[in-house]
Amino acid sequence: MPHIAGWRYLKLLTILLALTSLSAAAPKTHAVTLGKWTSVPWFTGGAEVPRTLRVRPLFVDGRLKEYILASPHDVTDHLFVVQRAFRVNDSLPEELASPPRWQWQRGGWLLVDRATGHVSAINLPDFDAFYSTASWYRDYAAYCGVSDDGKRVHAMVAQISRRKPVLKKPFGESAPVVTESDTPDSACPAPSWQRAPTRVSFETAGNTRQTFAIRGHVVDLVADPEEDEEASK
Repeated sequence: MPHIAGWRYLKLLTILLALTSLSAAAPKTHAVTLGKWTSVPWFTGGAEVPRTLRVRPLFVDGRLKEYILASPHDVTDHLFVVQRAFRVNDSLPEELASPPRWQWQRGGWLLVDRATGHVSAINLPDFDAFYSTASWYRDYAAYCGVSDDGKRVHAMVAQISRRKPVLKKPFGESAPVVTESDTPDSACPAPSWQRAPTRVSFETAGNTRQTFAIRGHVVDLVADPEEDEEASK
C-alpha cells in the first residue's frame, strides 16, 4: 500500500508540474487603453498667449506610459502609431528653489503593440514636432522634413521597418524657410495619399505640387498626375 500511495503522489506531482509549465508558457494578456481628453496650454516661440493643445493619457495595464495627441493610426490589427506629448521643466537655474515650471510640448511618434503592451519611439528622419505634420497610410508616414539649420524642406516618406527614408527630395527654391514666428505644421500642408496605385502628393506654400508613386521601398516621380489619371481611364 505505501508503494501504491507513493506512485499516486508522483503522478499527482507530475500533473501539477505540467499544469504549472503550461500556465507559465501562456502569453500574458496586456490592456492598452486611452484616457479622457484634456486641454492644456502650449507656449510656442516667444508667444505670451498660449495655444491650446489637446492631450490624453496612454495606459498599459492600468499604468500611465505616455501622453498622446490626436487619434491613433492603426497599422495592423495589433499595432498602432500615435504622436507623443510631454512636459518639460522650463525653470531657470536661479529658480530651482521654486516649484518646476512645467510646459507642454509636442514630441515624436510612438509605435504601440496591443498584444505585448510594448511602446517604442519611431525614427522619422528630419521630422520636426513643431513644423511637420505626418500623414499615415499603412506603415508609411509622409511629411515635410526640416533640415537641422531650418533652411531646407524636404518631401519625406518613411517606413516603420526601415531606418533610411523611402523618399527624401528637396522642394527647391519654392520650399518655405521656417522661422520662429511660423505657426505649427507650417513646413507644408499634410500630404495626401491615394491607393491602387499607391501614391502620395506634397504641396508647398507656393502651390508647387509633386506626386510620387510608392512601390515597396522604391519611389517614382509622377510627372503629371492629372494626365496619367486620364490615360488610365
